[in-house]
Amino acid sequence: MKIVGIDIGGTMIKYGLLSIDGKILESGEMKTEAEKGVEVLFDKISYIVEKYLHEDILGIAVSGTGQIDGSIGKVVGGNPIIPGWIGTNLVERLEKKYNLPAVLENDVNCAALGEKWLGAGRGKDSFVCLTIGTGIGGGIVLNGDILRGDTCVAGEFGHIQVEKNGEKCLCGKRGCYERYASATALVRMAKERTGKDLNGKEIFDREKANETLFVEIVKDWVDYFTDGLSTLIYIFNPPLVVIGGGVTKQGDYLLDKINKSLEEKLGVNFRKNLTIKFAELGNNAGILGAEYLLLKKIGKLN
Repeated sequence: MKIVGIDIGGTMIKYGLLSIDGKILESGEMKTEAEKGVEVLFDKISYIVEKYLHEDILGIAVSGTGQIDGSIGKVVGGNPIIPGWIGTNLVERLEKKYNLPAVLENDVNCAALGEKWLGAGRGKDSFVCLTIGTGIGGGIVLNGDILRGDTCVAGEFGHIQVEKNGEKCLCGKRGCYERYASATALVRMAKERTGKDLNGKEIFDREKANETLFVEIVKDWVDYFTDGLSTLIYIFNPPLVVIGGGVTKQGDYLLDKINKSLEEKLGVNFRKNLTIKFAELGNNAGILGAEYLLLKKIGKLN
């Protein structure tokens, strides 16, 4: 028995054929072509599903961009990068077309559940997950399940305010966390201070070479990141924080900086049992988290 896993991003769709124990047996990707709208997207999803229908398929597990009510598989909000996506009940459409169980959940929530099942969150029933990328996304695992909130949009950590009159954010506020501590923010800070267009790896390489300006840039960026992170820890008092995103390729070098910066911002009882880990599943976390939800839905997991 196998599962079709799909991860819908604004730029690319990643997909795979998965075993019920979370092994990726086959994988691929295609362009989302978001601007062409939801019907083109549905055609692409259908192509992927039908590619594997000759297998013994248990169901369809989808991780998607946007604000999603994962209890019914409906997109309820978010940036309108895919015309018609908001308001779509993808689960209803997939189950009607293929007579197979399906799930749809927000990509960061799926990443958190993937890490819980097979990654850095193994053995933990409650933890906080952040992803650092273009923005900052969040997932809250509480008692083994995702905390979705009243209208299924909990975990928008990127819009905590860290600067009262700071940079304007796409959400309409000023000084949002993701405007100062995302990977995009790091690149922008380097551009503003050096005039150079550099990616995250190049910035860290220059910092490791002890170039004074880049040492200051990385220090300031880490400081902003732990400002927001300390707020989340004070709210949730978690035993574990899992951090994902491309910058985590810096490994222990960056993790040590985060821990050192964070230590002086937390009271003793908040530090007591706290562990900070980088995510382990990389780009596969979303698909595997969606599979975890599907397996729970059909009673294959407790």
